[in-house]
Amino acid sequence: MRLTQWTDYTLRVLMYCAASQDRPQPVTITEIAQAHGISRSHLTKIVQQLAARGLLDTMRGRGGGMRLMRPASEINIGAVVRSTETDFDMVECFNAETNTCRMSEHCHMRGLLARATQAYLAVLDAVTLADLVPPHGEQQETIHALRFMPGLPASLAALE
Repeated sequence: MRLTQWTDYTLRVLMYCAASQDRPQPVTITEIAQAHGISRSHLTKIVQQLAARGLLDTMRGRGGGMRLMRPASEINIGAVVRSTETDFDMVECFNAETNTCRMSEHCHMRGLLARATQAYLAVLDAVTLADLVPPHGEQQETIHALRFMPGLPASLAALE
């Protein structure tokens, strides 16, 4: 099972916002793009989708940016992954319309892989966004480590 780049970047945006929730100023797309080396335009589309889903509150203009709309402890990772991934069909026989496998009637692989997918999603369902970011006591250490990343905005270094 492999997550798409879209889901990866979505989780990075949410994690960055969660790790920065105690900051006075909102997080910006440019800041995340620079910190992760990701295209700003690509992140803009992701942020728009997260805002439409009610996960991010976005503010335009000078001093604008984004914040989580609800506590990180209320954002379920399994739900986020399900909303960003378009296909959990591990093999073609998962989809009755496109299945051309001649072994489908006698093969037990489909059931095995379906259970594996369910177990994978069950693990993600047991995790919230808060579980993926450091506790508040470790926040300063994380920010300190991040400030040495190439291209990291000065705004993060100023938080120390």
